[in-house]
Amino acid sequence: MADLDALDLAVLTALRENPRAGALELSRLLGVARATVTARIARLERSGIVTGYGPDVDVTAAGFGVQAFVTLEIAQGAIDAVRADLEAIPGVLEAHATTGSGDVLCRVAAGSHEALQQVLVDLNRSPAVVRSTSVVALSQLVPWRTLPLLRSEAAAGAGRSGMPRT
Repeated sequence: MADLDALDLAVLTALRENPRAGALELSRLLGVARATVTARIARLERSGIVTGYGPDVDVTAAGFGVQAFVTLEIAQGAIDAVRADLEAIPGVLEAHATTGSGDVLCRVAAGSHEALQQVLVDLNRSPAVVRSTSVVALSQLVPWRTLPLLRSEAAAGAGRSGMPRT
């Protein structure tokens, strides 16, 4: 794990809260020099911690309010084939190879229950899929987040020690 310090976390928090802010505005918010902010962001990008600046899209607000988690059991050695099949289905938001009774866990979204059924049919059309089990999500209790985890492991006392840990 990269050694993140209080300033790194402050920069990441400021970027999360003000995604359209430039380096000058971030430097004013954080009370540090613009060059410092620019250097920190560049280091976070180089290390792969910051992976992009695209907009976060709420699929429910975009009309795809029916979501489910689908566990796939796949044929032995078929991970690459199932990956290609999953990438071809627009309703698959993400998929992870897993341990346990299933081999792949997918998060899918659709605009209606009928559309969700079609996504499930499409998943099962893959020759690599032996069996699938789906669970419909009723509500989101904790949204995707990263800052609490990063804060929990940040290097204590490193970097700019006066930075608030918000």
